[in-house]
Amino acid sequence: MENELNALEGKLAQLIQVNGKLRAENQELRQELAHALNSNRLYADKMVRAKARLEKLLITLPDDQT
Repeated sequence: MENELNALEGKLAQLIQVNGKLRAENQELRQELAHALNSNRLYADKMVRAKARLEKLLITLPDDQT
C-alpha cells in the first residue's frame, strides 16, 4: 500500500511538472500568435495603401491607343 501511494505521488508530481511546462509553452505560443496576427494586420494595411497608390498611378497613365 505504501509503495502504491509513493508511486501515485511520483506520478502526480510528474503530472504537475508537465502541466507547468505546457502552461508556459501555451503562454509563449499565445504571445507568438498575437505578434503574428499584428504583423499580418500591418502587412494587410500596407497592401491596401500600395494598391491605392497603384490605382492612382494607373489613372494618370495615358490610354494605350494602337
